[in-house]
Amino acid sequence: FRQATFQVALAKLNCNLILRDTHFNEKGQIFIKNLLQNQRFCGETGLFRLTYFIIITVSVSEVKAMRLLASGEMYLETIFILSQESNAVRSIDVGEYMGYSKPSVSRAVGLLKEGGYITVDGDGFLHLTEEGREIAEKIFERHTILTAFLTSIGVDREIAAEDACKMEHDISDTSLLAIKKYLESK
Repeated sequence: FRQATFQVALAKLNCNLILRDTHFNEKGQIFIKNLLQNQRFCGETGLFRLTYFIIITVSVSEVKAMRLLASGEMYLETIFILSQESNAVRSIDVGEYMGYSKPSVSRAVGLLKEGGYITVDGDGFLHLTEEGREIAEKIFERHTILTAFLTSIGVDREIAAEDACKMEHDISDTSLLAIKKYLESK
């Protein structure tokens, strides 16, 4: 969902909205707060049509990306790691691995299932969907790269792994790629 596409969409709605302050980040999140507060719409009808257009134009995966927080990514990564060891991953295994209570894991599993990131079969085993697997693999790769980088500059392995868990959700693709290239050059 690019800014140019958004401008074209607005032009089709015959609205004269200035998009200077609009920001689209790497994950496709749209910061529309400034847009909705901007008074340069074509009256109330223009505001309604713009709001409606944004809701129906943003793809399902972009809406999901907006809602999936770091905690959801951690659950997906954990399911991915556990599924590498065994195809039979249950909620209790996730809870034990992460040190979380059964109710917390149950709630997270429900949200991930509802979001289309995992499925739960009749025996209660958790399986990543294609979309869930893509996210989990990306987070796992980020974790691995960041841990390797931190240990390469002298950070204790255990601390590096803990810090990588915190960093993996927020670091930009550009910075991660630079770190990866740095590690490959060593």
